[in-house]
Amino acid sequence: MHTLIVVAHPEPESLTHAVASQIVRGINMAGQQHTFEVADLAQEGFDPRFTPGDLSVHRRKALPSADVRVEQARIERADALVLVYPVYWWAMPALLKGWIDRVFSNGWAFDFSPQSALIKKLSHLSVHLVGIGGADTATYTRHGYSAAMKAQIDHGIFDYCGAQVLTSKLLLDSEAADSAKVLQAGEQLGHEICAAMRNPAS
Repeated sequence: MHTLIVVAHPEPESLTHAVASQIVRGINMAGQQHTFEVADLAQEGFDPRFTPGDLSVHRRKALPSADVRVEQARIERADALVLVYPVYWWAMPALLKGWIDRVFSNGWAFDFSPQSALIKKLSHLSVHLVGIGGADTATYTRHGYSAAMKAQIDHGIFDYCGAQVLTSKLLLDSEAADSAKVLQAGEQLGHEICAAMRNPAS
């Protein structure tokens, strides 16, 4: 089982990167049959801007650019995709959203045209979502933020492409809580993700 871990945070010392490292640790502990690759979008300088060229790809009038094809090839090599990101304004960061906007293109992640039914093309891919949020659980519950994010991301993005979201977690209260507790939760999440990888039908 090969996993692509995508991290979207500008600071290597961030809690987001630390949680990603805990997930890597969990994968390493799962045995040699589990491999991984980390895509650090900020460090690699991925351009998230959706340009006229990307729009041409969406309209099936052009092929994806070289940088997009690199990212698509990474996903094609993977059995599982893990996104680790801070929550900005109750959503994923623009860097990660732009990565999805450009990489999950029409003709690759799905086939859409007004003349035919939608074809979902990522049914082979398992997805694990890990958001790091500053607000506490009560705030997310009171305002329905958790449900809104699941509708937007889990359903609106991945279900549309046919990918199965196996785990979708928010590690909350990250700005006020002891960071060690958040990291502990991240380590536990790493074990849960590995368990889901070993038992994909569960």
